[in-house]
Amino acid sequence: MLKTELYQLIANGESSGVEFKRDDVRPESLAKEIAAFANFRGGHVLLGVEDDGRISGLQRPNVQTWVMDTVSRYVHPAIIPFYEEIDLGGDGRVAVITLEQGMTKPYVVRNNNREDIYIRVGDTSRLATREQQARLFQESQMFHAEVLPVSGTGPDSLDHRRLVDYLIRVLGEPAAEFQAEPSGLERRLIGLSLLAETPLSGRAASIAGLLLFGRNPRARLRQAGLRLMVFAGEDRDYEALLDQLIDAPLVELVETIDGGDNSEPGEYREPGLIDLALERLRPFLSRETGPSDETIRRERPWRIPLTVLREALLNAFAHRDWTRAGDVELCVYSDRVEIASPGPLPNDMTVEKMKAGQRSPRNPLLVDILRDYGYVDARGMGVRRKIIPAMRTLTGAEPEYRVGNDEVRLVLTLPAPISVPAAI
Repeated sequence: MLKTELYQLIANGESSGVEFKRDDVRPESLAKEIAAFANFRGGHVLLGVEDDGRISGLQRPNVQTWVMDTVSRYVHPAIIPFYEEIDLGGDGRVAVITLEQGMTKPYVVRNNNREDIYIRVGDTSRLATREQQARLFQESQMFHAEVLPVSGTGPDSLDHRRLVDYLIRVLGEPAAEFQAEPSGLERRLIGLSLLAETPLSGRAASIAGLLLFGRNPRARLRQAGLRLMVFAGEDRDYEALLDQLIDAPLVELVETIDGGDNSEPGEYREPGLIDLALERLRPFLSRETGPSDETIRRERPWRIPLTVLREALLNAFAHRDWTRAGDVELCVYSDRVEIASPGPLPNDMTVEKMKAGQRSPRNPLLVDILRDYGYVDARGMGVRRKIIPAMRTLTGAEPEYRVGNDEVRLVLTLPAPISVPAAI
């Protein structure tokens, strides 16, 4: 680091990525800052700088050895910071300890027979809350929230018809295995992590089980379901033309119906959440045209490709952070459609990596089962192969991804303003 860069860091003050410390700081205090940066997005600890930015310089001998010993003793799993000392002439020397974001989160500080997890919040390092700890485990792929049991649920919270349809029709398993012994179905669902064994209630539906196959999933899991909103203009008006929560399992149900002695068997289909939502949006995202050559019926082509809407909604559910409250939202405006999914991008994913086709699922069980049904691209490259090409063809530009700490928002610009009909 150059002297000018160091002076600039000091002038800007402490922040989410910079911490000032005297070099007589206690080792456990230094370890706390290092662990917090590794658990967040990395940063710099400047030794020899007062809290108010005054440079006091290094007084301790062999600072580098002391820093490395402190990190190896207190911070676990092992992490190796980058250490350098900058000679500022008359201002003395300042040690710069640089941490990249850690890859094996969470990092803990071991001291006095305790393991504490710290995270950077603004210009301070704080003990991580239970929810923050869960997200750190998720980022390291050591923990998947989708397999957690949902309180107040049991095997009856799942739709037996959809489960049997999945096992027999989709996976091709023998029907006799589940018809002869009902408990065999529950054992199979535990093996698939759709049910979880719990000390208190015995067996509870997992988050994934409830989302995919639940009876009214939102009744037990408030962040399940999809919120649809439609506005006539380019902004959120006080009164929406449509504001509705769709509460249904993600996957469809297909049942064979006996046609009787004189007719062929048929099929009964009960749509999943995505298809229900798209049908509800049809009046607002399609327009009527004249009769086609093949039929006298008027057609209602979609103003935005169905493949794009379906893929974007599936991604919003499959990759959202289920430790967070809040709904997946789809908002229609006169000039665009926005789809918001709670939580940041999973793990070390970036928009650039996602567009390039890199895969890093936060909820692999959800993704696998949605792929079994054919909802999700088998290669996991729906953004690259479906959303981006379709939007380029439609508007001449790529869709916009707005990524923050609390949500990922996809903005799909429409080629021309929609004349939104009155609420239906």
